Amino acid sequence: MALLTPNRVQLWLTAQHHAARERFVRGPFSRAAFELVLFGIKQGWACLFGGLLLAVLVLTLWLYPADARLARYDFLFLACLLIQAAMLLTGLETASEARVILVFHVVGTAMEVFKTHVGSWTYPEPSLIRIGDVPLFSGFMYAAVGSYMARVWRLFDFRFERFPPLWVQGLLALAAYANFFSHHFGPDIRGLLFAVSAVLYLPCRIYFRVDQVHRWMPLGIGLVLVALFIWLAENLATYARAWVYPDQADGWRMVSVSKLGAWYLLMLISFVLVASLHPRARSEPARAAS
Repeated sequence: MALLTPNRVQLWLTAQHHAARERFVRGPFSRAAFELVLFGIKQGWACLFGGLLLAVLVLTLWLYPADARLARYDFLFLACLLIQAAMLLTGLETASEARVILVFHVVGTAMEVFKTHVGSWTYPEPSLIRIGDVPLFSGFMYAAVGSYMARVWRLFDFRFERFPPLWVQGLLALAAYANFFSHHFGPDIRGLLFAVSAVLYLPCRIYFRVDQVHRWMPLGIGLVLVALFIWLAENLATYARAWVYPDQADGWRMVSVSKLGAWYLLMLISFVLVASLHPRARSEPARAAS
């Protein structure tokens, strides 16, 4: 099966999209309502990997047998492998996207090994498939972010105006990643990183196509909204005891809002990796709807 060709499900969804537009859109108000609903559907479809992973996390928290021979974390690892394989075999992710997602997966796992070693968070359940204190299913949580970024880019046909040079973004991403390690031993420069990202991304317009025309917003605002969504998903994941922060050891509570900034910086790494696959989107801005 060719990995780079759309699958039948994608073609069926496209046909349903066009049929729904013909049926429901009659004027400006119905068009606006249609785009709003379609925006939510496309976002949900882009989150397929992450949504399935969160569903498995919550369902196993409630239903997984306590006396099962296979540890819950190991079951989660195998489930993630199946989800990833299905995404590739059905064409929902391309081979080039999967390679970029794998890089982010490895980057995230390396950080997990360090962060658990210094006590930033823990994995409270036993497992066999692990590196140090890190069960290997954890890397797929980073892969879910990469999968979302790759799929949302295609589904909304991203185009940009005043897109910052990719090498500059790459330096910012490297500095952000290094700071996750270095701030334990030296100064925390995340304030500077946030300021640099604002200078780079607020002047940039991202054009996205929900239905027939491209609309736009400042790229910096779009990236903050994605980070907020990931932080909300993190709250659900910690509720399912995928991992535990020190202040959750005695019972679940909302994840600190300060983690929103950490997810913003991590998400930038994924954004830059995916951007490397799309030179045309970076060089050909679309015209927004008037």
